[in-house]
Amino acid sequence: MPVPSLRPRRGLDPRAKILLVIGCSIVVMSPAGLRFVPFALLLAIGLALGERDWRRAASLPAAAGVMWVLGWWLPLWWPNALTAVVSLACVYLIRFVVAIGVGAHVIVTTSPTQLAAALRIWRIPRPFAVTLAVMLRFFPVVGAEANAVLDAMRLRGLVGAGGLLRHPVLSVERFTVPMIAASLRASEDLSASAILRGLGSRRKPTAMQPPRFATPDLVLVLVTATLTTAALTLPAPLS
Repeated sequence: MPVPSLRPRRGLDPRAKILLVIGCSIVVMSPAGLRFVPFALLLAIGLALGERDWRRAASLPAAAGVMWVLGWWLPLWWPNALTAVVSLACVYLIRFVVAIGVGAHVIVTTSPTQLAAALRIWRIPRPFAVTLAVMLRFFPVVGAEANAVLDAMRLRGLVGAGGLLRHPVLSVERFTVPMIAASLRASEDLSASAILRGLGSRRKPTAMQPPRFATPDLVLVLVTATLTTAALTLPAPLS
C-alpha cells in the first residue's frame, strides 16, 4: 500500500495570486470591463474547483446570476424608476462579485507566512509586509467570531427577520458590541502571535517552503496579462 506524502500540496505561487487579483481587478473595473466579467468569473470558479471549495464554486455563479437578472432582465420585465436604480447598482456590483471571488482564493489558500515570504522576495518594505500578513489572518478570525456571535444570538432567540424589523437599532447593537470586543481581542492575539513569529525582527527569516514559480503560475500570469491588455486597449461600449 503506497504511503501518502507528508509534504503539503504546493499550490499557486503567492506572487502569481497577487498579480492575478490586481489584473482581474483592473480588467473588470476598466471601461470595457463588463465584456470580461464572464471570463474572470470562469477563472474564479475554476480556482475554487481546483481547491475543491464547492461552496465558493457554487456561490459565485449564483451571486453573479442574481446580479445579472436584477441588472439586465428586471428593468425589461418591470420598467420604472426603482428597477432602473437597482439595475444601475447591479451592473456595477457584478464587477465586485468577480473581483471578490478571485480575492477570496488568495485569502483562503495563502498563509501569512507564504505571503510574507513572497513580499520579502519583492523587497516590499517591512511595515507594509507585516501589515498585510496580519490582515490576511485577521479577516478569517473576524469571520469566525461573527459566526460565534450569531450562534449565541440564535440560542437566545435574538436573530430573525421579525426582530430586525421591529427593533433594527437594538438588533444591530446586540451584534456590533460583541463583535467590537471580539475584534479587539483577536487583534491583540494576532499581534502577539506576529511578535512570537519574528515578523518584527530585523533578521531575515528563512522560509521552510520558499515561493517558486511553476508552469501553472506562468500560464496564469500570461492569461491575466492578456486580459488586462485587452481590457485597457478596447474602447468602452457605447450605451
